Amino acid sequence: MIERLAPAKVNLTLHVTGRRADGYHLLDSLVVFTELGDRLHFAAGPGLSLSVEGPMASGVPESEENLVLKAARLLGGGNAAIRLEKHLPHAAGLGGGSSDAAAALSGLAALWQRSLPLTSMVMKLGADVPVCLKPGVKRMQGVGEVITPLPSLPPLWLVLVNPGVMVPTPAVFAALTEKDGAPMPDTLPTFGDVADLVGFLQHCRNDLEAPALTVAPVVGRVLAALAAQPGCAVARMSGSGATCFGLFARRDAAKEAARVLWAAEPGWWVKETGLLAR
Repeated sequence: MIERLAPAKVNLTLHVTGRRADGYHLLDSLVVFTELGDRLHFAAGPGLSLSVEGPMASGVPESEENLVLKAARLLGGGNAAIRLEKHLPHAAGLGGGSSDAAAALSGLAALWQRSLPLTSMVMKLGADVPVCLKPGVKRMQGVGEVITPLPSLPPLWLVLVNPGVMVPTPAVFAALTEKDGAPMPDTLPTFGDVADLVGFLQHCRNDLEAPALTVAPVVGRVLAALAAQPGCAVARMSGSGATCFGLFARRDAAKEAARVLWAAEPGWWVKETGLLAR
């Protein structure tokens, strides 16, 4: 049995810096991964099969449209029984499906003793899949294919909140009016502590946040609720939403914020988590 964690991907920043002739948007994003994520289990089996279980399994297909099986086909296919424990909401701005696909590539490559595909091939599964192959602190540019590993960040904790609505990524990009924003600095600073990181993030942005608010106004409520929590240094949307995060320097403050938010909005998905170590 081989197991892999498919951690949540959080965009601490997401600058839309241009648009290619083929319609793909150019991005500049500071990406981190969390201790919280889906889990995949791989075992030898007759044929190739996928089963999905867990608290967020509802609506996740077990058919060929699932990126896990598409990843298996990209590797050339083979015999494997794959079990996906779904803990992350899907279509939520946390890269859940992409992280699942990356974990499937890693786990099946080990099971089948094969090499991982080139980045150009992995991109066929989705623009976020390459950055998920080796979780860590990364700068992601281009359409997702330019990935620069960065030093570890100081200890910090996140409260992730999803209000239970799906925000279609195409609709968010369609509502984006400014498609050629400024990127992050050419050289990113070194963050000695959380205050350094917070100071940097306050000069950055998620360009998809404003258009997402027009698609799902409840995102504004989530951001306001996070920002109101004691100890929350930054409240921002991740990816194309609807999940938002609050950044905290102390774990006890993050835990208390998560408790308060869930008590106030029991229909929301609320989780406290730390950053995934390299």
